[in-house]
Amino acid sequence: MCRFALLISAAPLALISTNVHAQNTTDISAQHLDAEGDQPSVTESGSGQSAVDPRDIVVTGYRASLSTAQAIKRDSDAILDSIVAQDIGKLPDNTAAESLARITGVQVTRFGDEVNGVLVRGLGDIVTTFNGREIFTAELRTVRLQDFPSGSLSGLEVYKSGTAELIEPGLAGLINVRSRRAFDFKDGVTVAGGIRGTYNDQSEKYDPQGNLMVSWRKDTGIGEISILVNGSYTQSQYRNAVRFGSSTITTLGTTQVVNPGSVGRDFRYPDRIGVFSNSGKRWRPSANASLQWKPAPNFEVYADFLYQGFRQNAANDLFEASLRAMSPTLNDVVMVDGKPDQVQSFTKVGGERSQMYRSTADSYTNTFQYAGGFKWDVGRARITSDLAFTKSEFGRDEWSFDTANTSAPTIDVEFFNDGGVAFDLPGFDANDPANYKWRGFFELTNRVKGQGWQWRTDVDLETDVSFLPKIQVGLRWSDRNASLQQGSRYAGTERLNIALDSLPIGELNLIPDAFRTNVQGFRQWLMPSRAGIVGGAPELRELALQSLQQLAVRFPTEAGLRDAIRLFSTPEVQLDPYTGFAAKEATYTAYGQAKYELPIGSWEIDGLVGLRVVNTVGEYSGISSVTFDGVRQPEPRVTNANYVDLLPNFSMRIRPTNRLQLRFAYTKTRTRPEFGRLNPAITITQNNAAPTPDAPPDPRFPADLQGRPDAFGSGGNPNLRPLTSTNYDATAEYYFSRTASITAGFFYRDLDGFINTYARRVRDPLYGLLEITIPENAGKGRIKGFELGGQTFLDFLPGLLSGFGVQANVTYLDGKNRYPAAFLNSAVQDPPFVKIPFLSKWTYNAALFYEKGKISTRLSYNHRSPHLISNLFDANGVYNGEAVRSISRLDYSFNINPIPQVTLTFDATNLLAQPFQNYWQYGDDRRYPRDVRDEGRYFGLGARFRF
Repeated sequence: MCRFALLISAAPLALISTNVHAQNTTDISAQHLDAEGDQPSVTESGSGQSAVDPRDIVVTGYRASLSTAQAIKRDSDAILDSIVAQDIGKLPDNTAAESLARITGVQVTRFGDEVNGVLVRGLGDIVTTFNGREIFTAELRTVRLQDFPSGSLSGLEVYKSGTAELIEPGLAGLINVRSRRAFDFKDGVTVAGGIRGTYNDQSEKYDPQGNLMVSWRKDTGIGEISILVNGSYTQSQYRNAVRFGSSTITTLGTTQVVNPGSVGRDFRYPDRIGVFSNSGKRWRPSANASLQWKPAPNFEVYADFLYQGFRQNAANDLFEASLRAMSPTLNDVVMVDGKPDQVQSFTKVGGERSQMYRSTADSYTNTFQYAGGFKWDVGRARITSDLAFTKSEFGRDEWSFDTANTSAPTIDVEFFNDGGVAFDLPGFDANDPANYKWRGFFELTNRVKGQGWQWRTDVDLETDVSFLPKIQVGLRWSDRNASLQQGSRYAGTERLNIALDSLPIGELNLIPDAFRTNVQGFRQWLMPSRAGIVGGAPELRELALQSLQQLAVRFPTEAGLRDAIRLFSTPEVQLDPYTGFAAKEATYTAYGQAKYELPIGSWEIDGLVGLRVVNTVGEYSGISSVTFDGVRQPEPRVTNANYVDLLPNFSMRIRPTNRLQLRFAYTKTRTRPEFGRLNPAITITQNNAAPTPDAPPDPRFPADLQGRPDAFGSGGNPNLRPLTSTNYDATAEYYFSRTASITAGFFYRDLDGFINTYARRVRDPLYGLLEITIPENAGKGRIKGFELGGQTFLDFLPGLLSGFGVQANVTYLDGKNRYPAAFLNSAVQDPPFVKIPFLSKWTYNAALFYEKGKISTRLSYNHRSPHLISNLFDANGVYNGEAVRSISRLDYSFNINPIPQVTLTFDATNLLAQPFQNYWQYGDDRRYPRDVRDEGRYFGLGARFRF
């Protein structure tokens, strides 16, 4: 038939899903049209494989992806979107997190040339499951989605509205990561996999990726048995360059000289500038296995295994200079046009010397999950039970080598140059070792562990009641623990004026230049190699100890030196019990849910009504401490929690025609605080730093709380409440044909309890002026928005042109939450509503693809509008905040099948290479640039096979 589509926007790339529990769908290997309505339908054979009538039209590739997406979205009980690998080892992107960026309503954050955070409809409080089971890493309540390489996955499912049988979603929803199972394949042996090489044009490094899967399935005398083993490996080497200005917008010191004097002294400017370059090598090994056995057609027993690994060797370089400390002279000051209180450029002479470091770190994560269960069809009832054990650990060891210039170099600064700060050091010889001295040596060890059991049993019962055809009930229990231990030590050696080239750290070289443009003048300085720091760590420790002992002789009353000597007296970093915590938490869950059907004339109406009840019992412990006059006093603290969440859900689907359906949903969700934030320990430390002459006022605090704090406090907050949300969703979906649709969604979230870290000051009778920083629940909030999506193949075009297809989607979000009253100053009477961090108002995705014969290709575009990172109010109630500017990405992929069993691939990501840019706003119309970060383009060549 002739098809057309009015394309407003489109559903995400490769929206496909199989085995969605809430939908009760079957595995899908092909799609076809029914005889009456030109709509997708799926049938299931007795062997568990999809049965296709030979008279039907079978579609594959992108067409199958679009058709399956519509079938799943159309027939689901929940509001969800998903992505599936078009072939074994072929999700649209390198990691699960990258693929999610293309789904309607999903936004991502990036760092180090990869996605490091996922938000659904503006919220990052997401629960992650693996094949329907809860999964976590170490002390976290979720897993980092970028740790799932695409080669090991079958698909991803994003639930935007919950149903009672799902593990309770977070505020943002639930993301299920799905691996391939043994029964997904036909009888006999299946071998599939792929290999891929990538090149990063900024780090100029080549990296391998690969996956291999072997599956065996056979009908034996004891029933049908299948075994699957899959392994995957990914690697990336990156280097990003950043030029930055501080978020502290300062005033002039009383003794500072300014030239020309005609510019006055009422202007403000960032107190520090610098260059930062992070680099490293990441690699992620993973493996999963599945065993399935059907001793009878109605009974299945299974066992699953997952290993997920992460490794990283990093080296981060920083150069930083103060523009105010020690009263430098500011020459050639030029003001921004029309803004006499804001600086365009100046030359800084004298003042504090500049400082640098190279921080090196090795980190790892190992996560294991073992699971088993059964599925039993007993007449009208289907009983399933699943037991799983998860164990995860994370470790990080850091060695930082700190240096400083021997004198303060002259610095020419421009605060607004190509979107950010740019500066140069005229006359400074970066190659001369005499211009540097050793400033210090830092070491850190961090070890985090977590493990937990989970069990669930579910019963789906078909009834004889026409308006209530199905009832679902279930129980779930989980028992988790988490702990953190860490320690650090630092030896400050700058006062000894030790020459850099006298240390046992190997050859000194200029750090690599990773900037894409010539805007930034000063971009390289001398440093030892990463291997020189890590390999020379034993000698640096010994020198650090000797240096501290020399300083102790010179300054015998300095208590901090005695502490540092004690910490460096052992080869290994000593773990500090005051910085650790332990947590135990159990949950007891029961749910009930009914599916109803209420046809009215030709209209079909159905939906779900359910309730999930969760009892959480927790114990959280840590050690508080107070350190004054070199004496630390410990106080062990233990707190307990016991609370019940009632999470109702109601949904309705109305089908006026076989092409149009309307949905409405009401749900309640909640997210528990992270274990580290629930740590009851508070650390209070005397401020032993020397007073800073002519220090500027801190705009966060009122006049009566200004000055040098006598002590600092920090810690967790056991009184944090879970974040809660009441959710309202409505969608309209119209299906033109099996591969063409337009969908719209509207949503509203009534929120309470956002958690952020805030600083405040108090006058304490024991500690004096105390500045304390802890996490705190913010007030109520709300998010509202809409989504539009559409997709089609342009089949109405003649000949080869009919292979073209398009997808696009757009998401609009508007979200605010009330600032916590406890962290406002007296000048602000009522807590205002402020923008929710990390929420972009607009997100767009668009794709043009072509599929004909042996060739398929895709060009994908993603755009995200500006979003906030943080916000606060100063002592006068003036809004301050850090925000990120809009950014766009363009990716391309090409596939060709020279023979049916082999696919050759080429892909290129981040073709636009637009820099990350953010800024600090310190008034209604005043802002300074913060960071400009250049990121790499990736180019990849590969091959996939299946036999």
